[in-house]
Amino acid sequence: MAEILKDCCVPCKITLDELEALCCREKLCCQELNVSKVNDSEYEVEFLSDYKRTKGEEFYFVKWKGFPESDNTWEPKRNLKCPKLMKLFHLDLDQVLKRQKRRGIPKRLDREAALIMVQKAKLRQSLHRWETHLNKTRNHPGRIYVANEVDLDGPPKHFTYINNYKVGPGIVLNEMAVGCECKDCLKEPMNGCCPGASLHRMAYNDKGQVRIRPGQPIYECNSRCNCGPDCSNRVVQKGIQFDLCIFKTENGRGWGVRTLHHIKKNTFVMEYVGESLV
Repeated sequence: MAEILKDCCVPCKITLDELEALCCREKLCCQELNVSKVNDSEYEVEFLSDYKRTKGEEFYFVKWKGFPESDNTWEPKRNLKCPKLMKLFHLDLDQVLKRQKRRGIPKRLDREAALIMVQKAKLRQSLHRWETHLNKTRNHPGRIYVANEVDLDGPPKHFTYINNYKVGPGIVLNEMAVGCECKDCLKEPMNGCCPGASLHRMAYNDKGQVRIRPGQPIYECNSRCNCGPDCSNRVVQKGIQFDLCIFKTENGRGWGVRTLHHIKKNTFVMEYVGESLV
């Protein structure tokens, strides 16, 4: 016999998406999963994996979210309300047909093309999961996007995204010993401020752009300074301000990073951090 125990819980062995689908199939309502009598019969398209055209009507082979691939079904285009997924499907299909040197969409995809379409859909899901993980880890305003329009290679292996230096055994990073007493480091610097202490003028202008010659060191204000976090002499420490994209290069050089914005000259983009070794 089952016994109800207070303050006793066990982890669920299926994902929330699978649990939501299960509630829909069993006609169960759950407020936390947003499953009600209104939407218990609604199903969400996870991705489109095949295509055919019969008697002038277009059909797509649908992978339903929360259901195994054995439950995939052919659905007419008029029944589907997933324009974004449909657009991605045709972008992938155009690439596949181009590699096969075929013009126009055939009435039915061959087995090889259909297999590649499934692999591309699963790759996009894998990259999206990695993208979500990266954005949960970041501590800066700029978002991180991931894209691979070149091949079927998934997220880089043996890669860990970090926001600060990782100190190896035997390495000690000393904190700043002094700080400035300025209230406005740019307009009213006191005693030369942080960069002035090393006979260098302020490295940034009021827009955060570098104004000193390349090769000269930059001394930013730190935690011991009287100025606040909005100080114009704090740029790098504020982190990435622009949206960036990690993408697979077309020239065989692996993964690269590109910006998704127009960035003005001498503007800080990102800091390279890694593991400090002896």
